[in-house]
Amino acid sequence: MNQLIKVQENEQGEQRVSARELHKGLGIRERFSLWFERYEDMYVNGVDYEGVGLPTPYRKGSSKVQIIQDYLLSVDMAKHIAMMTKTDKGNQIRDYFIQVEKEHKALLNDPRIQMAMGLQSAQPMLDQKDKIIEEMKPKAVFADAVNTSKQSILVGDLAKLISQNGVKIGQNRLFAYLRDNGYLHKSGSQYNRPTQRYIDQGLFEVKESSHTNPDGSTRLTFTTKVTGKGQQYFVNKFLTNNDQMKIS
Repeated sequence: MNQLIKVQENEQGEQRVSARELHKGLGIRERFSLWFERYEDMYVNGVDYEGVGLPTPYRKGSSKVQIIQDYLLSVDMAKHIAMMTKTDKGNQIRDYFIQVEKEHKALLNDPRIQMAMGLQSAQPMLDQKDKIIEEMKPKAVFADAVNTSKQSILVGDLAKLISQNGVKIGQNRLFAYLRDNGYLHKSGSQYNRPTQRYIDQGLFEVKESSHTNPDGSTRLTFTTKVTGKGQQYFVNKFLTNNDQMKIS
């Protein structure tokens, strides 16, 4: 299959596409920054795309480089953008991405590849197994305890849980982290409510309450709560992935 646009893999083995290469491949004449702005609010930053710096020569043959803005897109996002152009080129590129995905899945399902990937990922752990076991003991015990919880808690209570286990974070900073990383809505009537993606994954639920106003009318309030599964997810994420380093 001819390579129309390069599809690369990140460290997690996820396929990614350069937004600038897609912009060029689609033959878009509009300036790149204006073109991409139309899609930013349609997708989740950190899930569907992430910003990266792209070193580029000032001019052809120059030894000086400048860093320009680029974005790495999920293949799903790249397919949707290509389809939305409603051009023959867009349809061709969309079909190309579908084929790339099929070949990638077929490759991952090859038992020889699975064995090689398993050995590769396991080797560093085998080399440091004793150290890893000791480091993970308290984290595993705590995560298991959280997992048995059937009670959903407030985001502020989750911040306390995380802080009690060595990662200092308050309610406001945790809310900001959840918004910035696509777990909660950033604005509008859904502000601070969980996005549907993570409700479907069972990390959050929304409690609806009705209140009677002094004039006799009724108003509804909505409270974001973290499920037992969500508590385990976020505690593990902060303890094992050092996500506290990404909090502003």
